[in-house]
Amino acid sequence: MNTNIISKYLQLLRKKHNYTQDELAKRLDISRQAVSKWETGSAIPDLEVLLKISKLYGITINDILEPNIPTKKITDFEQLSEVPENELREILEQYDMTSLVIASMGASPEINNLLEKLFPDVDYKMERNRIGRVRIDEVERIQQEIVSVINLRALDSELL
Repeated sequence: MNTNIISKYLQLLRKKHNYTQDELAKRLDISRQAVSKWETGSAIPDLEVLLKISKLYGITINDILEPNIPTKKITDFEQLSEVPENELREILEQYDMTSLVIASMGASPEINNLLEKLFPDVDYKMERNRIGRVRIDEVERIQQEIVSVINLRALDSELL
């Protein structure tokens, strides 16, 4: 369960169904602040609210917690260079530097150069030494999360 992806997906669902945060909150009998917290990733809905959301949108709770995100922009971390730099920087700024450095550990030199260009203040070599060894599944998990967030953002842009 990835709160960053869940938060973006909940926001996408709300917009897709043309609800404001206030309107959704009223339909679910909760506060607008609760909706805002979900969409910023600082909280996730409890089970009772997840059930209400799933009924409202006609999806399962599992669809919310593990969304199947269609590919709209990129399919792989190695395609980051296809995303406009300003958009990519904005997305990647949501991540802590440790996560970005870990994601870069399994990337090509081209992608590493791109990340170094976007975040020139980060000493990637020093950070890699500080972090040490990382399991490949952790590298892939962070890379896939970044790809999913990019695709969710592309879906969100289509709705506007």
